[in-house]
Amino acid sequence: MTAHHEPVHAVRDSPASGPLPDPYTPGHGSAEYQVSRYELYLDYRVSTNRLSGHAAIAARSSVFLDRVVLNLAGLRVLKVQLDGQRVQRFSQRGNQLIIVPARPLPGGTDFSLDIRYDGTPGPLRGNWGEVGWEELTDGVLVAGQPTGAPSWFPCNDHPSHKASFGFTITTDSNYRVVCNGVLVSRHAKASRETWVFEQAEPMATYLATVQIGRYDLRQLDPAVHSPSHRADVPDGLGVPDGLGVSVPQYVAAPPALMSSATAALARQGQMMETFEACFGPYPFAGYTVVVADDPLEIPLEAQSLSVFGPNHLNQQWNDQRLIAHELAHQWFGNSLTATTWADIWLHEGFACYAEWIWSEASGNLPASQRAAAAWQGLAVQAQDLLVGDPSPELMFDDRVYKRGALALHAVRRTAGDVLFFELLRRWTESFRHGGVTTADFMDTADRTCAEVRGFSARAILTPWLYEEALPPLP
Repeated sequence: MTAHHEPVHAVRDSPASGPLPDPYTPGHGSAEYQVSRYELYLDYRVSTNRLSGHAAIAARSSVFLDRVVLNLAGLRVLKVQLDGQRVQRFSQRGNQLIIVPARPLPGGTDFSLDIRYDGTPGPLRGNWGEVGWEELTDGVLVAGQPTGAPSWFPCNDHPSHKASFGFTITTDSNYRVVCNGVLVSRHAKASRETWVFEQAEPMATYLATVQIGRYDLRQLDPAVHSPSHRADVPDGLGVPDGLGVSVPQYVAAPPALMSSATAALARQGQMMETFEACFGPYPFAGYTVVVADDPLEIPLEAQSLSVFGPNHLNQQWNDQRLIAHELAHQWFGNSLTATTWADIWLHEGFACYAEWIWSEASGNLPASQRAAAAWQGLAVQAQDLLVGDPSPELMFDDRVYKRGALALHAVRRTAGDVLFFELLRRWTESFRHGGVTTADFMDTADRTCAEVRGFSARAILTPWLYEEALPPLP
């Protein structure tokens, strides 16, 4: 996490300029231009943690630009071209790369950047500890949320800015590379191997990742269809049954951990089937779980994949709920991404509620009992947090997760199961691969539940999200 919190240069007052920089992450992101594509070419040597990078960026200006400001931290920029030509000058200050073109760019201008850089990447420190590029005992992981992306590539680092990505990663040939999206090709030359991935669906920069380790790859078994499996989508949930898992699922793990990894993930196919029934079709081409060789404090999400430590490979509820939680983020956080970090409950509250849905669907405790236990835990804690705007320091506080989930449970209790799950499916379909706000969810809920007499999403959610006092248990 970066220690630099410099304000970005003022955005000109223009209706086309988009959202202002996020107050939760000052110095990150610009509203003055929108990136549509990142092509990242990385050459990495594991033993020395040496990275040589080449970023080809396609963008469009929103306003008159006499400079382009990107985020990059801890790495040295060697050369910059704009539309194939040398720029007038560029400089690095804190976590920003400032590029001055030879001629200013009018608003609405398509342009390309070609940036060469190198260095020894490392995590960036800030309010949330260290995030970004991190060396493992034997390999690398990237944990980007919320401001770790600039630790390894230059970017417009704001959750409302989503783009497609291409990754071409060259590293030592005895390591496997896992990135977002689909593996397009791999080829070896001498002691080096190149891996090419394509992430076609738009992705926020903080969700971009590269994982490097001595991993085997195995495809997981899909959900088993049998009469007994019907219990995984109970009638009481009010969702269609008979749905099949639509995408392949994989696990990448060190050979010594593959057996325990596949055992821990044995019911992930059923989780996927349940969540597709409840939330709508899985939003990406596949899903990969990476198991690092090193213990991790918490699992990590990225678009189309999640990362766990060997300490999370347990078949008991506390680890199974984490598997469900990270899978649910593919809908809530990755496909639907909050446009401002103040709305983080739209990620964490929904993923937490997905845990309770899986608990109910898997024959564990019903969601109502999970909600009651969460409410009792919250009742003995300080009531000094607004879930809908928790502050940068508390945006990942457990109360955001639990109280956000209880807010959804309150909607479910008011709307009834059939309309509630129709709401979730409509929510993910309407904003698929886009940015979302709490107001968007309230509007979608009101339209979906219009037949419920007196239903008001704002009235239901406001006490949970925007008042400190804990509302009664739904």
